[in-house]
Order: sequence, then C-alpha cells, then structure tokens
Amino acid sequence: MSFFKRLKNKLTTQSDTVTEKFKDGLTKTRASFSTRINDLVKNYRKVDEEFFEELEEILIEADVGVSTVMDLIDELKDEARTQNIKETEELQGVISEKLAELLDKGDDDTKLNIQEDELTVILFVGVNGVGKTTSIGKLAHKLKQEGKSVLMAAGDTFRAGAIDQLQVWGNRVGVDVIKHSEGADPAAVVFDAVKSAKTRGVDVLLCDTAGRLQNKVNLMNELEKIKRVIGRELPGAPHEVLLVVDATTGQNAMNQAKTFSQATDVSGIVLTKLDGTAKGGIVLAIRHELEIPVKLVGLGEKVEDLYEFDADQFVYGLFSNILPNVEEEESVDRY
Repeated sequence: MSFFKRLKNKLTTQSDTVTEKFKDGLTKTRASFSTRINDLVKNYRKVDEEFFEELEEILIEADVGVSTVMDLIDELKDEARTQNIKETEELQGVISEKLAELLDKGDDDTKLNIQEDELTVILFVGVNGVGKTTSIGKLAHKLKQEGKSVLMAAGDTFRAGAIDQLQVWGNRVGVDVIKHSEGADPAAVVFDAVKSAKTRGVDVLLCDTAGRLQNKVNLMNELEKIKRVIGRELPGAPHEVLLVVDATTGQNAMNQAKTFSQATDVSGIVLTKLDGTAKGGIVLAIRHELEIPVKLVGLGEKVEDLYEFDADQFVYGLFSNILPNVEEEESVDRY
C-alpha cells in the first residue's frame, strides 16, 4: 500500500471537519509547495542531480529552512539509491513520507500537558503582533468546550491596550480575567492569578506576557521572573511554555523561536495565521532544527479556529491535490 493510501485510511477515523480545515488552511502553502513538486515530477521523468537541485529550491522557497532541506535531500538521495528508484513519480510518495517523519515525533509530543485533577498553568510568550492574546482567547474557548474551567491572567502590562484586548476575549468566551493597571508588575499579576485559580479550583490558567520591553535581555529576565513566581506558588508549574509565532513571517518566526528557546524553556509552538501564508514549510524547519513540537495551529479567524497540530493532517493538507491519483490507483486495484 502506498504512503498516500495509508495516510488516507488513517485519517478516515478522524473528524472530517478537522481534515477539511487543515486542507483549506494549507491552500496557499500547497499551491507554492506540493503543486510545484507535482509539476517538477511531470517535467523530470528521471531522478537525477538536476531534479534534486530543483526540488531543493522549491523546499527552500517554501521556508522549510536550508539546514532541514539539506538533510531531507540527502535522505531522499539515499532512499533513491537503496530502493533503486529511477522514475520521479516513484519518489513522490517518498518525499511526502520523509516530510511526515520530520514532523511526527510521537503523539504525546504534540499534546498539551494538561494535569489531571489539579491546576494546569500555561504561559504564553512571543513578540508583539503575532496573535498571542488572540490565541489565548481561542484556547480558552477550546478548553471550555472540552468541559474545563478556565481563568486568564493579563500579564502583558506594558503594551497599550493589551489588558483591554484580553478582557474583550474574556467577555467573548465567558472566562474571567485577573488584571492590574497598565504598567503594573507582570509577575504580581500572575502571582494573584495563580492564587485565585487555586482558590477557585480552576482547571487551567492561561497567562499572557509582554512581547517587548526596552531590550531583549529585559524581556527574557521578566519571563524568568514570572516563571519563578509561578513555580514558587505551584511546584512543577508552568506546565507549558508556549511560544506564539506568526507563520506569515517565515524565517523570522524561526529566528524568534531560536531566541526564545535559548532564553526560556519553550515546550511547544503555537503557529498562527497558517491559513494566510504560502510559508507553511516553516513548521518543518522549527520541528527539525529546534526539536520543539508545534502544538497548536491557527487556521482561520473564528473563535473555534485553533486546532491541535496533527502531522498526518498537515501532510494530507499539503499533498491533497495529488490524492486523485491515489483514488485512481485504488480503483485499478479493485479490478
């Protein structure tokens, strides 16, 4: 059975709505990525060095990342030699399979670390303008839909309007917000939020943080201070430090991930605006080069358009335009 058949069979057990959302959300990336690979396969019948050079260019332009692309090309060359693959069509499924392997490091890796029967604290970090506050609001809604009680902390006290923005989201999704005045100590806000969450018996506390102080050192020091306060009030917390990055910025998102992961223990990525970019290949670069799992992806503007990342759904969405060929194979197989 081909890779695409196995993938399609696996996804039949999952929600059609989610599958379609990933498919629709990756339309722009698919157009610049798998469509070009499809055309490349048609133009180059034989697997040769020129084919790999063209493939390399396509992957780099999709923001897969130079280091990741080099590793991937080397693996594909080895696979072509091992399997004695001469025709480019035979290599097409192998390309998809290798991309899936880059992403899929185990289901537990991409699941949020939600504690059973006790408070879970999730800290959100990231620069201004990436959709951090919006992601917090959407996650609050998602967790509420799953039957959990949620509280939010307005820890971004430096950006004008940030507290009000989180409060708007709190009103929208029916979640209380712990807040102080603008310019207050963020660690004090989070301290009060943890105390309140424990008193109320809340399931999940979502903490917003600043995206910019006077300089990078000050920002990272502030984040470390917040983490210390949380850990002192609730040993073992925060249970997640989620870095929010904007998929439309491509390699800038990668640079932000590097900076934050060097300064704080980032446990996962929230990739926003994936539906609005042709640079979805950044998912592969972050996963392969930084070994940080993408845990949540934004695939639209609606409150429910924040989804748990799924490697199979991502690969399916990336290559769904060539699945008609798979269906043709299946119809041939039946006769």
